[in-house]
Amino acid sequence: MLQSIESLQELKDWIEQVKAGNAKIDETRLWRHLSMWDEELKEREQTLYADGLTLLALARFRRINRVDSLISGWVEEAKTFDETNKMAQFLQAELIIDQFVQASIPLEFPSIRETDHGSAKRKTAKMYFQLAEQFFRTEDKLKTQIDTMQELKQENDTHYQHIDTLWNTFTQFHEPFLRITKATEAYAHSLDGVYYSASQFKELKQAVEDIKKIQVQWQEQLHQITDTEQQETALSQLSQMIGLPEIKNRVSKLYQFLSYQKQRENLGYKMKEGINLNMILTGNPGTGKTTIARLLAKIYYELGLLKREAVLEVDRSQLVAGYVGQTEELTLQAIERASGGVLFIDEAYSLKRADAAGNDYGQTVIDTIVSAMTSGQYAGTFAVILAGYPEEMRTFLRSNPGLRSRFPDQNHLHLPDYTSTELIEIGERMAIDNDFVLSDEAIIALREQIEKAQVDQSFGNARSVQNLVLQAIFEKGAAESEQQTKTDFVRLEANHFRSNNETPREPARTKLDQLIGIRHVKNELIKLTAYADVQRLRREQGLTTMPLQLHTTFSGSPGTGKTTVASIYSQALKEIGLLKRGHLVRVGRADLVSGYTGQTALKTKEVIKDALGGVLFIDEAYSLIQGTGSDYGQEAITALVEAMTIHDENLVIVLAGYKQEMDLLLSANPGLRSRFRKQLIFDDYSQEQLVSMIKNLAHQNGYELLQEALDELHQVIPKEGHKANGRYVSALFEQIVQQQALRISTQNKLDADTLQIISREDVKQAL
Repeated sequence: MLQSIESLQELKDWIEQVKAGNAKIDETRLWRHLSMWDEELKEREQTLYADGLTLLALARFRRINRVDSLISGWVEEAKTFDETNKMAQFLQAELIIDQFVQASIPLEFPSIRETDHGSAKRKTAKMYFQLAEQFFRTEDKLKTQIDTMQELKQENDTHYQHIDTLWNTFTQFHEPFLRITKATEAYAHSLDGVYYSASQFKELKQAVEDIKKIQVQWQEQLHQITDTEQQETALSQLSQMIGLPEIKNRVSKLYQFLSYQKQRENLGYKMKEGINLNMILTGNPGTGKTTIARLLAKIYYELGLLKREAVLEVDRSQLVAGYVGQTEELTLQAIERASGGVLFIDEAYSLKRADAAGNDYGQTVIDTIVSAMTSGQYAGTFAVILAGYPEEMRTFLRSNPGLRSRFPDQNHLHLPDYTSTELIEIGERMAIDNDFVLSDEAIIALREQIEKAQVDQSFGNARSVQNLVLQAIFEKGAAESEQQTKTDFVRLEANHFRSNNETPREPARTKLDQLIGIRHVKNELIKLTAYADVQRLRREQGLTTMPLQLHTTFSGSPGTGKTTVASIYSQALKEIGLLKRGHLVRVGRADLVSGYTGQTALKTKEVIKDALGGVLFIDEAYSLIQGTGSDYGQEAITALVEAMTIHDENLVIVLAGYKQEMDLLLSANPGLRSRFRKQLIFDDYSQEQLVSMIKNLAHQNGYELLQEALDELHQVIPKEGHKANGRYVSALFEQIVQQQALRISTQNKLDADTLQIISREDVKQAL
């Protein structure tokens, strides 16, 4: 039975709205719904099922603009449930018209001469005979379908009138093809050739001439019937794109403005500046910059502002050469190819590199394009559209006044990132374009994958969603014995979007509980994550929330578990949905600070990019302020403070080090103190805790400490612990294991117990 969240009544109401023209056909919605119907439900709701199938077929027909096996199959199935279904009849008519279009009636026939030798004549005659036979097979098939439709024929129905017109002309081919058959049959089937009379040759030529005459009328009728709908305009294509409301509004206004300018020009009015078609498109990857550029080119062409709607797409590698004069030549060649249309340069800022050497000729490209836009034989014959990331494009334009003056602010379009809802809709459309449909659970899984990837500007928007959908299709196709029914070949489920390579991790709380000591740190961390989780839940319920202060300082001696706890903290924040990746990036001063002005900020920003969606752990963070007057540590701190503001909850920073030095660091920058309100103190481990840690290490690695060995550890480890803490434990255990190996290596026979036991002697020798 049906397992959809949508009731049958909701489906009925929506289909009635679609049939009345008050709602759009949603191909994905129909496919998801109908694929879950069982035979009992189909039999009980025959009319509704037939309507759904024909709407599905109609939506697909409009999308691919032809009749394929799926469409014809749905139409035939719909007719078995409701023979009088008008939409099924409409699509049946479209199917017949499509078969007329596909009918094999050659525009040119193989040449045949009376002077040809026997084998050549026989070969050509056989080809003629096969063409005639193919026509008769198509004619019989069409006649059967048209006779079936005569029973359902309605007066004044345009589709039936078109079919009658085409059929009347199509049947005129029958007689000349019959003459071709008679003239070529005997000759085509002979082994050694029969006498081919001049009268037969004349008859064959006349039949071909008659077919060509009918062909003129036939092609004209096909053109009139199949080209009744006007070609889709650029604005209508834009309106069908998902999201981009501001862009749609801006481009519509641009269309009206350019149309207005064109009308004034036709009336003889002139603007001193002329019509500026050059555009700047900014946006992150996958926001549709290339698509918008092509639509703009189409708009320019539709308004008669350009001779072609062609777009020549180039980048730095196709324009910049390594020799004097060669770059200008390549650029002029590109301009010549783009003449009459649009020259589209993606990542245009790469032409002007801040650190470029003297032999970099990117500036030559810019100078050549600017010159061609304003003077010479190409001026006014092409438009230039530059595209790239927002920040880089602004810097690029500021560095070149000549470019900025030719791309006024009103010709700048910024394409924003898609929302999660829009990306899901894009994913569903991409799936349906590949004849797949997402289940409700698959949509949830796709949303999870999207949110996981949305951590920085490298997220590819629609491009990333496309990769996720294609990967899911691959996972489905690669699964063994998964396809059992016809429906199984189209449904994408949640497991297709969730990677099997992701190893399940032990919960963060379990890991935290297993740590020895640091009880105060554990309690504070549990309290902090609980607070963050409750604030998230309050926000989801529309309740007032308090700002989250997740940035933390970890103060304590080396080896007290600061890095381990930071990793668990990151995982815990991911588990409650506040961090998208939950990874830990550990860095020190050397990873952030450079020796040159301006380089530290860039270096720090790169580290921040790596940490987005997780925790950035800065060990010995106080070293950032322990330099000389020319030190750039303060520059790193400034970049970190700025990043915490920009990335908000997408980045959590943990500063670690000794308590006294950490207090000095927080005092050095007021912005740090206000952002690091939670300070966790990691106490040194006691003797008992250090011994317990060694016991844990032994258990984890398959060893067993005898009681005498434990007693020896209590004797040798100071009661107040050791200043190296956990690091001391790791080093000591490694020495103990090596001593155990040395002790038993001289024994002849080693059983499992011998290999696992650590004795007092092993501990004494290790120390």
